[in-house]
Amino acid sequence: MPLWFARGLRRGVVTTRYPARPDGSAVALPTPPAFRPLLLTREIVDRMIAQCPGTALSRAADTLVFDAGSCTACGRCARVAPHAVTPSGEFELAATTRSALIKMVPILGERR
Repeated sequence: MPLWFARGLRRGVVTTRYPARPDGSAVALPTPPAFRPLLLTREIVDRMIAQCPGTALSRAADTLVFDAGSCTACGRCARVAPHAVTPSGEFELAATTRSALIKMVPILGERR
């Protein structure tokens, strides 16, 4: 067994202090999008759905259905509508049920 491995086990050395202290490298991680309902229109939502490589985005009438469990955080939706989509900054997406990862975002941009 390599000496450094045995020494690390003896001292309790870990590679990160997470979750006791946020890891500084988390800032650079791609995160799922956050949507601004007041800036979303049906046209913009349909364009974002067409660009999504997975099944993370869909539309039900005047609601954007966002499946965070299927999102790869590729950023294509943000490129289509940079004013209406921002990075959420959330990379911890654990949930006890699959339905907890599905977000319903109202499309309010056309109602002004």
